[in-house]
This record gives sequence, C-alpha cells and structure tokens, in this order.
Amino acid sequence: MRIDLRSFVTNGVKEVFDKMLSMGIKPVEISPTDTIEGSKVVGSVSFAGAILGSVNIHISDQLSKVLAAGMLGLSPEDIEGDDEVNDVVGELSNMIGGYLKSRFCDAGFPCELSIPSVTKGSDFRVESLQWDTREKFGFEPDGGRIIVEVFLKRGA
Repeated sequence: MRIDLRSFVTNGVKEVFDKMLSMGIKPVEISPTDTIEGSKVVGSVSFAGAILGSVNIHISDQLSKVLAAGMLGLSPEDIEGDDEVNDVVGELSNMIGGYLKSRFCDAGFPCELSIPSVTKGSDFRVESLQWDTREKFGFEPDGGRIIVEVFLKRGA
C-alpha cells in the first residue's frame, strides 16, 4: 500500500481542528505504546472497500469537554452530561475519517465510511488484530494530548 499516512492524518487533524474549533494543534512524536491515561473518550470510524480499517481518536475526558464546549460555543463548565461530549467526539471522528476516506479514494483506494461510535471509560484499550498497518500519531492542542490510531489493510 503506497500512501503517505502520516501526511494524510496530520493534514486531516489540523484542518478539522482549525475549521471546526478555531484551535491550533501540532503533531508530537509518540511511541507505539503511548496511551491516554485516566478517563478518556475514543471516537471511531471504519473504512470498507479497496482499503479496510479504522481510525480511533483518543482524547482525555477533560480535553473532550473543552473540545465539546469549543465546538458548541459554550464554556467547559456548561457541559453537564456525556451527550454533548459524545456527539462532538463522534463528529470529530467522522470529519477526520471523512478526510482520510477522501485521500484514500484520491490515492486509488475507493472505500466507504461507517457511522462513528464513541466509547468512554478509564480502564480499557482498543485493539485491532491482523492489520497490515497500525500507526499512532500524537497531537497537542492547547492544553492536552490526542492520539490518533489508524489500522489498515487492502480490501477486495
């Protein structure tokens, strides 16, 4: 598979954060074992077609409230329940996944995108097995860290 996944993910995350949150975000180096510690929210979308896989956006619980407030034009204290956070993290996953889908299609790997799913908790990890590619990318928006994890393999 000949795609520049790092560039695709970096450009997609930067574009989504800039346009939807008016927030700067910079890539940071992370190791394959780095995780978001404590309570976190993970938004996921999957790809199916000439390329198969998923993208998972890992965000600390605290940062997810800041992002939800930013997208909804509220202050973090105004975010009272999980609904707003889940909607925003799901939408961020959908937008970043949509950006990647578009780049994959442009690169000759047409595919479809699933609807987003959101998982929240403090004692879990996301595992996907038997993929040709598994990469993690770190990003730091103002005051936090996000990990974007991508799993891919050739489809039918």
